[in-house]
Amino acid sequence: MINKLYFILLMLVFTFQVKAQELSIDADIRPRLEYTNGFGNLIPDGVDAGIFVQQRSRIKLGYQQEKFSTYLSVQDVSVWGDTPQISPSDGNNSFSLAQAWIDFKFGNGWSTKLGRQALSYDDQRIFGGLDWAMQGRFHDAGLLKYTKEGFKLDIGIAFNQNGLSRQTTLFDPNNAGNARAVFDYKGMVYAWMHKDWEKFSGSILLANNSYQNLDPTDNQTPIDGTVNRQTFGAHLVAKPIKGLSIMANIYGQTGEFTEDIDLSAYNALLEITYKPGKTLFGLGFETLSGDDNGGTDGKIKSFFPIFGTNHKFNGYMDYFFVGNHANNIGLNDIYAKTVIKTGEKSSLLIKAHYFAGAESLGDDIDDYLGTEIDLVFTQKLLPFATLKIGYSHMFASDSMEILKGVTDPASAQNWGWAMLIVKPNFLKWSPKPAKEQ
Repeated sequence: MINKLYFILLMLVFTFQVKAQELSIDADIRPRLEYTNGFGNLIPDGVDAGIFVQQRSRIKLGYQQEKFSTYLSVQDVSVWGDTPQISPSDGNNSFSLAQAWIDFKFGNGWSTKLGRQALSYDDQRIFGGLDWAMQGRFHDAGLLKYTKEGFKLDIGIAFNQNGLSRQTTLFDPNNAGNARAVFDYKGMVYAWMHKDWEKFSGSILLANNSYQNLDPTDNQTPIDGTVNRQTFGAHLVAKPIKGLSIMANIYGQTGEFTEDIDLSAYNALLEITYKPGKTLFGLGFETLSGDDNGGTDGKIKSFFPIFGTNHKFNGYMDYFFVGNHANNIGLNDIYAKTVIKTGEKSSLLIKAHYFAGAESLGDDIDDYLGTEIDLVFTQKLLPFATLKIGYSHMFASDSMEILKGVTDPASAQNWGWAMLIVKPNFLKWSPKPAKEQ
């Protein structure tokens, strides 16, 4: 596979040097060491912490001219040691296509973008590239785009199939154990509108996702028909004076959770940051509605940020909405943060979260879930290389133990990591302008 990729790169370089307006070849290599002693869930007492190194190795090729551009990215995501040293092939299926899209521009601000691509908007609460995860998140979609004078409009559409089929369009969700996962949609259509003013910007998002109906006897086998869920709302940012920023999100979700259960949920966030000099200070509150009966009354009231970069929100230890906490009691998150410039090319982020359930876990159970402290030190080593070191600690309450189903957790719940991000440019070529006669 590597030899084939090397040959393709050589052919692309030769071809584009003759015809291209601009060609770039870049890499994204990031090994990350992690010590997990309660990451994502409480670790039981007496259980050893996990230690591993995971690495992304990604090659990116871009080409553009006046009315056309294209982008191709392939990647290997693996854990150090998961492929034997003398194995003739990678048996872990860690090599994959990340992105492959084409973009045609056809005048007056309009363009269309087709193929596998990242969909990332605003603060990435609803649509995000999920760059923290080594594999990232990408969609097979077609976009109609418009950009002019501070206004942007994206209209996207996607239709997914497991493979080539000439007789049916049933879509079998990939993760059969959680067949209602929001990631395994059959179809999607959305519109995103954004406008910039001098001291204010605002976005409106409307999205409809359809999911394959499943046989109620096993909740896994696809059957005819779909259910549809809508996510809609606004992202607003005001900067009334220098250094002060006020950001607000408000989103709702409606539609069908299943054929028999409706969906009605909401999400709201308010964050204020102030940077009078080299230090940033911030306060925020976010609420995501929850459900205290699991839909037994015919309605699910739990909000789920469908394709967001959820690691960015609600604590870096990923206790909420990162592969967990769906259709649960929701969340109230009060947080404070500061970013201190520790040197010419370094900074320290300190962030604290106070977590509580938006709905009750039961009678006489406290809504308070716990407090998390996150620390991230960032050091720029080279123009294309950055070192990040992080530590997080969860001070979980008895209610968190009930929520996570861990009756005897370890006294310390913490997580440490160190990641080197190296993104060199191998080639950036464009033809020299013709000499004036």
